[in-house]
Amino acid sequence: MSYCSAINSMSGDRKILHQNYHDNLYGFPIHDDNELFCRLILEINQAGLSWETILNKEQTFRKAYSQFNIKKVAAYTEADR
Repeated sequence: MSYCSAINSMSGDRKILHQNYHDNLYGFPIHDDNELFCRLILEINQAGLSWETILNKEQTFRKAYSQFNIKKVAAYTEADR
């Protein structure tokens, strides 16, 4: 089953969550390094979890990684852990 078909079989908040990702991010080229960093972090953290779990936690990841700002994350010190 394709992602498109799977979304069509969902309902409620679950469908809204996946529909937003599908319609705005899934399969679209990434031209911004910070956004690429975002996707890499989300994908890496998805290992062993459902993608839905990651989508539900995206804002928490954004906060933890300074909105996926590479320069800010690169400047993290031990105190930022």
